[in-house]
Amino acid sequence: MQTSLASVLEQYIAEDAYVIWQTGHIPTSFIANFTAAMEANRYYYDNPQWAKGYFEACHRDEAFKGCWRAAMGSWDDKIVVDIGCGPGNLYASLGGSPRLLIGIDISRTSLEMARTIGYIPIFADAHNLPFIDEFADIVALNATLHHCDNMTQVLAEAARLVRPGGLLITDHDPQLTAWNWRGLGMLLYKIRVPIYRLMSGGKLMSQKKHDAMIASETHHKPGAGVTPELYYQTLEPLGFTVKVYPHNHTLGAEVLQGIYGRSQIKYRFSQWLSGINPNSPEAALSLMCVARRNA
Repeated sequence: MQTSLASVLEQYIAEDAYVIWQTGHIPTSFIANFTAAMEANRYYYDNPQWAKGYFEACHRDEAFKGCWRAAMGSWDDKIVVDIGCGPGNLYASLGGSPRLLIGIDISRTSLEMARTIGYIPIFADAHNLPFIDEFADIVALNATLHHCDNMTQVLAEAARLVRPGGLLITDHDPQLTAWNWRGLGMLLYKIRVPIYRLMSGGKLMSQKKHDAMIASETHHKPGAGVTPELYYQTLEPLGFTVKVYPHNHTLGAEVLQGIYGRSQIKYRFSQWLSGINPNSPEAALSLMCVARRNA
């Protein structure tokens, strides 16, 4: 066993879980069915340059921080599980002093990066986590669900880890109704990349990186995404009080007051062309879910 990581994690590992412990390596939970979607995500986030770019650019702004801090409160001295942690953006943005911060992902490159900033990493499938029930104070999934094959299963599996009174928070998954392009809006969606590339003056990401990123976004496309019903129908039967907040990534704590802000003009125009009212909550680009397990 890898002494340092095993001594921290083993008390939370389920008896029937198959976890490989090797000195100097990230603990690895056996994945019986490594799907095409998983492989696409691993391919993208195992690229050190791409993972570093994601770490530096995404989910780091003040609106993001304000929104999450308002939803979560302090996570100091708490057990936190970050599912789909990537290279560690959530903790790098929010800081603080969790008692234990477990990071779960299927990219070893990203997990190694997360380990350097304070995560206890484990390689595992979000659909079938190797942990005991109800041990975590906070379970977080930021920009995670839409990368997974079965969003309902992942959400239910995340909920299983939350202790009574604890929180489950998800955010930055695309709202289905906001991205459901049709007609001219769909046409604009299909030709957007050449237009962006032309307007960027050569500064847009390479075609290889773009294709790899799109392949990893399993449910981020027209006709796919999350809905309020996904959260209510999955979590309420499991004993959670659920609140869902539409937002456009532009506001902080105001999101929890039902204020969702305005998206960029390119999204609003595409929605208008698709017959979607860009000023409606259904047009908000993402849904944040804050769910507390009833004590």
